[in-house]
Amino acid sequence: MLIHIKKQRGLIIFWLSMAISQARNIGLPLMNLVRLKGETILRQLQLEEQLLRTSSDNWFIINDGTNTPTIVMGMSGKPVELIELESVLRDRVPVIRRFSGGGTVIVDCGTIFVSFICNKDAVPGLQPYPHPIMSWSGLLYNEVFRGIGDFHLRENDYVFGNRKFGGNAQSITKNRWIHHTSFLWDYDARNMAYLKLPTRAPEYRLVTLLNFTPSEITGSQARGHAEFVCCMKDYLPRSAFIERTVKAVETHFSVRSMQLEAIGTFPDATFSHSTKLLTKQELEAFYSLQFDNSLSESL
Repeated sequence: MLIHIKKQRGLIIFWLSMAISQARNIGLPLMNLVRLKGETILRQLQLEEQLLRTSSDNWFIINDGTNTPTIVMGMSGKPVELIELESVLRDRVPVIRRFSGGGTVIVDCGTIFVSFICNKDAVPGLQPYPHPIMSWSGLLYNEVFRGIGDFHLRENDYVFGNRKFGGNAQSITKNRWIHHTSFLWDYDARNMAYLKLPTRAPEYRLVTLLNFTPSEITGSQARGHAEFVCCMKDYLPRSAFIERTVKAVETHFSVRSMQLEAIGTFPDATFSHSTKLLTKQELEAFYSLQFDNSLSESL
């Protein structure tokens, strides 16, 4: 009899907790969560582009690492200015031009990707423009990193102190937007060597230099990759970051987990992706252009 009563109490507590959870979700917009692990970044980006253009749902995508080191440039990125073409060609490093803006990164198994694809009315009061979306994301990740490190949104980057660990890119259409982030859980310094220092760097990346000439000219230069970035692994476990992110999103959305197979036709042969893998011939043409420019400057 006593065991039966305890079982009944346990069931009542369980159903009460379920009811409370459902009540909290009433009125929250629906968000579909897709968890990936080791998916290629090309396939992930093509999936996101297709969902942005063809779906009317909200999507929250987590990809825990990508197996092949790959360089990803923004849609207007210029390979000659952004990557070391000679070593990229020699080592056959894949280079992708994605559909969104933003800077250039090299990603691998030490990168965690988090993406939000939303209707413009998914977040109440949020104006669908770059700065408001970036600010909203900073508030969301404030929840994720509460009590961990000295987290800030600085310019367009996520940082601990003055070291970057998260880079962002966006694309905004008439009725929808995407905000996606590559988080540096860890990185290989050898891979970073494939990237050039950007000609335009955020102000917080710059260090002041004193040129000790009689005129004492003051100048500045960008910090190198090793001095500019940091690893999330020094702050929290990998799985903890992912679960804290999901939990933070659940305070703003009613989150529903979905399998990639349930999305429907992907890749859709009828959909024209602007996210492309640059061919060897294209990279060689850029390298030739770089060589010709260097030669003309030396004459």
